[in-house]
Amino acid sequence: MQIGYAVPQYGAFADPDFIRQASADLEAMGYSSLWAGDRIMLPLAPSDPYPGGDGEIPPAFATFFDPLTALTLAAVSTREVRLGTSTLNALWQPPVLLARMLTSLDLLSHGRLDVGIGLGWLRDEYTATGVPWQGRGDRLEETLDLMEAVWSSEVVEHKGTLWTVPPSHIDLKPFQRPRPPVLLAGYTPSSMERIGRRADGWLSAAIPMPYLTSLWDVALQTAARVDRDPSALRMVVRVNPKITDSPAPDDQVPHAGTVQQIGDYLLTLAQAGAHEAFVDLQTTTSSRDQFLDVAHELITRLHAG
Repeated sequence: MQIGYAVPQYGAFADPDFIRQASADLEAMGYSSLWAGDRIMLPLAPSDPYPGGDGEIPPAFATFFDPLTALTLAAVSTREVRLGTSTLNALWQPPVLLARMLTSLDLLSHGRLDVGIGLGWLRDEYTATGVPWQGRGDRLEETLDLMEAVWSSEVVEHKGTLWTVPPSHIDLKPFQRPRPPVLLAGYTPSSMERIGRRADGWLSAAIPMPYLTSLWDVALQTAARVDRDPSALRMVVRVNPKITDSPAPDDQVPHAGTVQQIGDYLLTLAQAGAHEAFVDLQTTTSSRDQFLDVAHELITRLHAG
């Protein structure tokens, strides 16, 4: 299993100089991937609770560096580490423009991009971007169709419910052919079926293991049913722990725990079939030094077994 770390990009870490420095340091430590998230704002009266913990949206989300710009800084500061979005809320932007931005980043990084897409959970963000909350699944399907055409077709043509592209040359193509890997987030049967039908993998979070494996089985079974190779799908798990000095109760892990406990949890993910996991400490660390110190201790323990 590969181990990644979150690109610093929000709260106290939303600083371009630190993004560059930390990205280089994390690659030197031995992390395999760097991941960026996507939030717009912190509403004073949120339309929806935060999906985790007590439902309160982390205050750090009020300061959020653009994910693709953060990954661009990471790309020019590193040489080999892969770069991913977990997750990019793709529906807030027209697919043709989004495909161009992602193509440019894949070219700039010489083919190190993983495109992780989700639908989000906060209706306020859809209101702010002028995108309907209803019909998100259908909008995502057409978004994927159109981006696929932009990435892989010599002559791009699309006529759908939401967008129309006349026969056109869009000759800027990704470094990775026919396109960068596309991973999708979701926790419903329909989301997992979509992953099995058309994605390269699943972006999950640290959920109870029986739930994790049952959802993953839906994606694998769907892939087999539509004559895709289930073994080609990847599972990538985001872990957002609060690091504690003393061991946390077992029922609080991986949401809280010592570095040793979090490392042990990552090993259980590997046993459950995860291909990659990455850790995000931006809501639970208090300083840039701690952000990097914990990263170093964690990867050192994992490399030591």
